[in-house]
Amino acid sequence: MSVRPIRFYGDPVLREKSLPVGEVTPDVRRLAEDLIDTMVAAAGLGLAAPQIGETLRLFAVDLSAVGQDNILDRTGSLTDMQNRRIVLINPEIVFQEGEQNGEEGCLSFPDLYDRVTRPQIVRVTALDVDGQVVEIEGSGLLARALAHETDHLDGILFIDRMSSFRLRFIQGRLRKLRKNTEEEMRGD
Repeated sequence: MSVRPIRFYGDPVLREKSLPVGEVTPDVRRLAEDLIDTMVAAAGLGLAAPQIGETLRLFAVDLSAVGQDNILDRTGSLTDMQNRRIVLINPEIVFQEGEQNGEEGCLSFPDLYDRVTRPQIVRVTALDVDGQVVEIEGSGLLARALAHETDHLDGILFIDRMSSFRLRFIQGRLRKLRKNTEEEMRGD
């Protein structure tokens, strides 16, 4: 429906714990469409509602960006087979296994990428935009995306998953990004 501004590091909404969606209403469906439109416009792999200022438990993932081999299993009407983008409402990680360490970024941290350890396999249950229960299990990049976006809903950012050594290395960039975000929020 529309592309919304993405919230950057320093915006307090990114640290808030999101509220469960009580019912899949037309407003929730519009928010889901906005998540997809914003994710696509930003060329992102995933986008959580807090990243566009909404503290509700839902996120979008672009399955075409993760590759078919990373989708291990899915149930329910998860995908629009034409564009392969999904929205998961009230997602819950019900299984995770293994470990992978790889490069990760986030739309709320422009041009910042670093190594983060995530599970190798992740299974999530959720509701789709029709309010039906769905489940998706992925490995590799999809597992990383599912874990990353679920973290957003709990106010956890990918920098929280970085090693303390790597975090110290990027502190200057984080301070600058936070300062720019705070100035923009004040209208400076």
